Amino acid sequence: MNPLISVIIPIYNVEKYLSKCLDSVINQDYENLEIILVNDGTRDNSLAIANTYQSKDTRIKVYSQRNQGLSAARNIGLDKANGDYITFIDSDDYVSKDYISYMYNLLKRNDFKSPLAIASLMDVFSESGKKVNTGNNQEYTWSGKKCIEKMCYHDLVDTCAYAKLGTKELYKDFRFPVDKVFEDIGSTYQLFENSKTVECGFKPIYFYNIRENSITTDGFSDRKLDLLEMTDKMATSVEKLYPDLHDAVLRRQVYARFSTLNQTLYVKNSPKIKELRGNLINYIKKNKKAVLSNPNTPKLDHLAYKCLDLGFPIYKMSWGVYSRLNK
Repeated sequence: MNPLISVIIPIYNVEKYLSKCLDSVINQDYENLEIILVNDGTRDNSLAIANTYQSKDTRIKVYSQRNQGLSAARNIGLDKANGDYITFIDSDDYVSKDYISYMYNLLKRNDFKSPLAIASLMDVFSESGKKVNTGNNQEYTWSGKKCIEKMCYHDLVDTCAYAKLGTKELYKDFRFPVDKVFEDIGSTYQLFENSKTVECGFKPIYFYNIRENSITTDGFSDRKLDLLEMTDKMATSVEKLYPDLHDAVLRRQVYARFSTLNQTLYVKNSPKIKELRGNLINYIKKNKKAVLSNPNTPKLDHLAYKCLDLGFPIYKMSWGVYSRLNK
């Protein structure tokens, strides 16, 4: 019999999306599942929906906690998981029918020597309906170190918690940082650090819903600065283990500053915002030579630097055009 696989799904105010998510999970072609729904103090009808699904499918277990955030909910799921393998799905997303079996077969092809399999996302823009395949539909066996390097350059490997299937042992001491956003960049790298090899199948089996008012798209707040903290946490750990990845992690740190700068572009000016922008731009410019001389640096980074060199107003306008085109 196929091993039990635990699917952990945190739930918070997602009544509009939850049924589609759960339908995609309960109809997997891999059936030996434990589906763990963690209600993170939801205030809409999500818990009622979860309970209804639980009453119809014995594989579903619902746990509730007071609102503590996504990381805490995922950690509860890890504590409750009984499966030999673990995967995560966010409750506003959905997955292909072979989401589990595809990654399980990736592990199987090398006699389960790798503790982790990863796949790609299909970005789904809720406003326009546009879908973008983030993968290349190829399969590889890479070292954990190579996966970290690829992740730092946004090259096929993603930092996300989902679209990954790992052994229970791999997740034994793994925890998401509580009360942080962008928690994935501050934690997923540990899975790669602890995996000698990783089975990579860059087929888009996870449908990532990009929508307004999600955690990462709802405008700027001080919480968005967690991206810098989480990225620098990753960088410190990776450089300690792999000093030769310095250029890769520096590129990711600069990217985090560009990303945070973009979050501030349409915020009302204040002394605090101006100081933050100044600090971000200083960091970006200080590392310009190192980043642009790196042959692995993505072309978009070069374009971002060129726009910033033309002045902040030009950079702001350019980012606005780019954002509209991508929507």
